[in-house]
Amino acid sequence: MKHYAALLLLSLAVPAPEPRYFANERAIENLPQESGQACVSLEPAIFAHAASQLADLRLYRGTAETPFVIQTSAPVATSQEIIAPLNLGRQAGQTVFDLAMPAGSYSDLQLSIAGHDFIATVVVSGSQAQGSVQTRIGSYTIFDLTRQRLGRSTVLHLPASDYRFLHLRIAGPIAPENVSGLSVERLPASEPKYLTVAVSSQIVQKGRDSVIEFSVPLHVPVDRIVFVPGAEPASFSRVVKVSASPVAQHPANDRTEPPATVASFGSLLRVHRVQDGHRIDEERLTLTAQSTTFESPTKWIVLIENGDDVPIQLSSVRLEMLERNLCFEASGGAAYTLYYGDAALAAPRYDYASLFTAQVNPARVEAGPEKANADFQARPDIRPFTERHPVLLWIALGLVILLLGTVALRSVKVIQTPS
Repeated sequence: MKHYAALLLLSLAVPAPEPRYFANERAIENLPQESGQACVSLEPAIFAHAASQLADLRLYRGTAETPFVIQTSAPVATSQEIIAPLNLGRQAGQTVFDLAMPAGSYSDLQLSIAGHDFIATVVVSGSQAQGSVQTRIGSYTIFDLTRQRLGRSTVLHLPASDYRFLHLRIAGPIAPENVSGLSVERLPASEPKYLTVAVSSQIVQKGRDSVIEFSVPLHVPVDRIVFVPGAEPASFSRVVKVSASPVAQHPANDRTEPPATVASFGSLLRVHRVQDGHRIDEERLTLTAQSTTFESPTKWIVLIENGDDVPIQLSSVRLEMLERNLCFEASGGAAYTLYYGDAALAAPRYDYASLFTAQVNPARVEAGPEKANADFQARPDIRPFTERHPVLLWIALGLVILLLGTVALRSVKVIQTPS
């Protein structure tokens, strides 16, 4: 009985969502006339004006709260499992081997090869059964140009394939003992989509480094950084350092620890050339960002280390977030409004989210421009009087101490007075 009473008190203490307590609203536009599943993309500005992790986001049909689910566009996941080579050996001066591929579709293959300063050609063929007729998939160049400061790539950019067995022939200075296997990049059900959080073409040279700075509003996630280089230099390999630091805010007290800076690094690579009879075309111009949500605006600094090389001519650099879609069951002809901006709310928990099945082609609707809620009211402060007025508590405590001191002083004088 006590347990149920405690749950009841807890439920009463948790603020309930009401449209009048939301500071911001957006009308859902382009709703279909027929009932069915509908999805709306959540733009970065919504994150900036909502609570952390969109905890206060609510959808209403009139005054009725409508359940929804938020789906994040999934990035490509790379399997770290190494597939060991089969029948590894040498034929006609080339290193050859087979690979038993996992079921499903795959694209890029990351060869695990020891050695430095090499260029080699890899011819890949596929079949559905070992020993059966093979289909040529393509010819690919792998390289290690570390000595020329142009990096390394042992990735084979295959088209989407589902062969159960692959046969590889490597022409070049790669011995069988240099090959330990490969890892597979699986193809997602659909390509992930990204939205631009911030873009800049202002590149500042600080010494030998190229520096790009961004200001990102609070709560807005950043999932990747995209570089758009100009024509020069045609080939480059650069180390990139990225830091995200919360903009200084007034601490709650002297003991409040300032938020830590999140730092990461990666590399950019572009090689388009013919060298030693091998055509090399390789680009890596995107970095994955450490997804972190900050409770304050954030300053992002992207630093490219040029060393003694000519700085990269960058057209622009973009910070991007994975697209998040809010999906719900729309009633034909009904009007819906998205509300947010009530920091007192916790994230909703709907049965709809646990039972959700995404449709292949849901209706695509849009969130209209953000507006201030015309009916907005600040939530009443339900905290105890002492929490709302802590200064009065200290004043009362001081008066009590003063009173006790006065009483104690008078008692001492009475004791010291001779009878």
